Amino acid sequence: MNVGVGILGCGQWGANHVRVWSAAGALRAVFDVEPSRAQEAAARAGVLATSSVEELLGRRDIKGVVIATPAATHAELGLRALEAGKDVLIEKPLALTVGDGRKLVELAEAQGSVLMVDHLLNFHPAVQRLRALVERGVLGRVRYLYSHRLNFGRLRTEENALWSFAPHDLALLHSILGDAPSTVACHGGAYVNQAVADVTLMSLTFTSDVRAHVFVSWLHPFKEHRFIVVGDKEMAVFDDTAPWPEKLVRYPHQIDWVDGRIPVAQRAAGIAEPLDEQEPLQLACEHFLRCMETRRQPSTGPASGIAVLEMLDAGDRSLASGGVPVTLHQATSGEAVHPTATVDPGAELGLRTRVWHYSHVMSGARIGRDCVLGQNVFVGAGVQIGDGVKIQNGVSVYEGVELEDDVFCGPSMVFTNVLNPRSLIDRKHEFKPTLVRRGATIGANATIVCGNTIGRNAFVAAGAVVTHDVPGHALIVGSPGRRVGGVCECGEQLSGPELECDVCGRRYEDSASGLVETV
Repeated sequence: MNVGVGILGCGQWGANHVRVWSAAGALRAVFDVEPSRAQEAAARAGVLATSSVEELLGRRDIKGVVIATPAATHAELGLRALEAGKDVLIEKPLALTVGDGRKLVELAEAQGSVLMVDHLLNFHPAVQRLRALVERGVLGRVRYLYSHRLNFGRLRTEENALWSFAPHDLALLHSILGDAPSTVACHGGAYVNQAVADVTLMSLTFTSDVRAHVFVSWLHPFKEHRFIVVGDKEMAVFDDTAPWPEKLVRYPHQIDWVDGRIPVAQRAAGIAEPLDEQEPLQLACEHFLRCMETRRQPSTGPASGIAVLEMLDAGDRSLASGGVPVTLHQATSGEAVHPTATVDPGAELGLRTRVWHYSHVMSGARIGRDCVLGQNVFVGAGVQIGDGVKIQNGVSVYEGVELEDDVFCGPSMVFTNVLNPRSLIDRKHEFKPTLVRRGATIGANATIVCGNTIGRNAFVAAGAVVTHDVPGHALIVGSPGRRVGGVCECGEQLSGPELECDVCGRRYEDSASGLVETV
């Protein structure tokens, strides 16, 4: 498929798009409000400089449109491009309001168009490796993340430092955690222009109890771009200003307890992760091109774009109120709870979550948005359940079990909480935690023995008995469960050595700990 692309905006960043799309042989035309700038870019690329947006959008040889214009124009130009029947790649942020972002998403979904936000760092080889470390459990359970995006210069008057710099790191938080924050607090200061904040510090608490902070400023004496993930096993630092061999470093520091009560830090040498030197923008453009060809949703598509807008909007509201925390996702009213169900005081249900006949949610349980609990479902005290989880009839989720976003639990599947239960012996103090990672599926009548982790997008077949950790994207069958293949994120079984899904086109690389999607 020969897909042609047009570019709106040939400024500092648009010029990079012109270079990359021209090298790919896909560029057909460009437009800029400064005709001389468009003519210069077109001459370098050997393509046409159109005289108007309408002319570019009207070209039949252009299937995809890249919008690299000021953020204030993203929503308007995105809508015009979608209405013209084009696939659209928009520079960050998707829009300047959540409402405008939703309009873009709704129109793209109605027309079947590809809509992608250029959350560029998601395509950085260091970030891809960092995401793989998290998915494979190398860092352990993620506890805390923080980022510093600091520099001097490029002062803005249209958007503050939060909207200009933070989208990069908020997109990384969403991608790595697969979670939405429950509360956001933001402090800042406007020192150059009283109407525009030059420095902001955002604190986020996620529904999974992970915490993060994002510090951005264009009034910093030197450039610092660091993103740090702290797990309960190791820590990892992505430093985008470091040379390639040092951009991603793991630190397997440990904490020893002396006499069981005094913590002592034990430092370990950093371990540099090997990386391929590839330009993130080129990888992002290749991803958009592949999505246009296969009609699959981009990894930084509507969900990513809206999630970042919601966090930015909450940060802006908190900033305007002097740092008062803003709650993003509040509990539902009882309208979503069937009259025969019981939700104890102190339990939290996310927006649009439904609890059906004769189910029981105990105090202290936290259930995310858009979940469905079928008939006779039990959720124990303190259980954490993410967004978009579907639990079928007759399932008990005991204390110590955590389900991340988009997990599917089939009818009558079983979670255990102790390894050797006896009715006459109280073993509540021996409960072992079980973690089911984002997107995993557990089939009907399967059993998950406690103390194990089910990897992201793994598929446990009906009736299987899981007695050990399950790698990401693994297909598990039998009793005891054994790995017999791999499964794509879309649910299709992968076959052949190429590890490419025949249905959606996703590609994977294999490792001892499971499959990881390649961009």
